[in-house]
Amino acid sequence: MDQTALLTEGTEKANALLALVIQYATQFGLKIVAAIVFLLIGRWLIRVSVGVVQTSLSRQSIDPTVLRYVGSVISVTLNVLLVIGLLGYLGVQTTTFAALLAAVGLAIGMAWSGLLANLAAGGFIIALRPFKVGDVISAGGVTGTVMEIGLFVTAINTPDNILTLVGNNKIFADNIQNLSHNPFRRVDLQAQLSGAADYQAAIDQLKARLALVPNVLATPAVDVEILSFTVLGPVLAVRPYCHPSNYGQVMFASNKVIKDVLADAAFPAPMPTQTVIMQQQV
Repeated sequence: MDQTALLTEGTEKANALLALVIQYATQFGLKIVAAIVFLLIGRWLIRVSVGVVQTSLSRQSIDPTVLRYVGSVISVTLNVLLVIGLLGYLGVQTTTFAALLAAVGLAIGMAWSGLLANLAAGGFIIALRPFKVGDVISAGGVTGTVMEIGLFVTAINTPDNILTLVGNNKIFADNIQNLSHNPFRRVDLQAQLSGAADYQAAIDQLKARLALVPNVLATPAVDVEILSFTVLGPVLAVRPYCHPSNYGQVMFASNKVIKDVLADAAFPAPMPTQTVIMQQQV
């Protein structure tokens, strides 16, 4: 009788344990299946989101390197958040994990503060778009054509054909001059006249000759006016207008026109004069 009762009691405990195992296994299994489904759906949504962002940016003529970088950052960030969310759903304590990630991020941020500053500045450059690839800019102490907007630096090709890499943070923290943004640029030149020269005739001839220079715009019209005076005579401000891409050609051609016009015999060369007073003692 005792053996039968013991066997019965053992069987009941085994059945209860098995039922408990099946219950927890079922619950945990369902959570695992749900987590896998959520993971697949989440990864799909992340890919769709990254594709939408990259498509939107590509329509704004963003550099391909930047597009890949933005897509990678968004993808990694969303995947980390997805994994943390799934761990929390499965009952794993994510507080310690999040604190560890925060500590690691802080340590990396302190060690790479300069790089992260350039990275953040690059993001602002992409978002605010003060310039784009192909523009001629003056920023960070460098003037030239933007060849590439990188993750940490911007590649600028200077007029003397030197590729210069400038940190994005240095560019964004300084004044930025976009020399290609407006439809035309003014070429600022000066011409020294002699005090004995007919300045109005010089102004009229310079305006007429400069208007014939290739790529000089008819509107706005060429400006030639007296800018200042020196001991030699009046100084003329000579200001033709052109498209930004023609600036160099128009500047050099205008200098030649100034030389040719003022070299005419009608305009004496500006030369310093000196008055000598002689006194004869008797």
